[in-house]
Amino acid sequence: MIVIIGAFLGFFSVFFGAHTEHTLREVVSEEQYRQLMTGIRYNQLNSIIICSIGLAVLSGSELLKSRLLQTAGYFFIIGTLLFCFGIYVSISLNIPQVVYLTPVGGLTIMASWILLFVFGIVALIKKSRRLNEPGESPNP
Repeated sequence: MIVIIGAFLGFFSVFFGAHTEHTLREVVSEEQYRQLMTGIRYNQLNSIIICSIGLAVLSGSELLKSRLLQTAGYFFIIGTLLFCFGIYVSISLNIPQVVYLTPVGGLTIMASWILLFVFGIVALIKKSRRLNEPGESPNP
């Protein structure tokens, strides 16, 4: 499911980027255009990360089936929706109150990175322990 949502978010970032460049640019202020482009950049980057996590989880590796990695993926999804779509809706539909979701999304994205960092440490420790078990070779 993570990879599917990531792929959709990636598609949407390209679609909305084109819409912003070819339609909204002429009707929004320079500041609003800059904010929209920031949302699009974050949307694109996070889509790649989300798809990568989704593919890792689907790889079949026991280490990558971690609930912590999946949680990081879902946090990236929620953060992207709140941050990017908060900007998109606020500006394109002229609902300025929605922009208050953006900082919550930013904090959620930061939490996602922390979860991914913790997963990396846990995975490294588990791999190290597995390699140090008797009868295990250092080359998998």
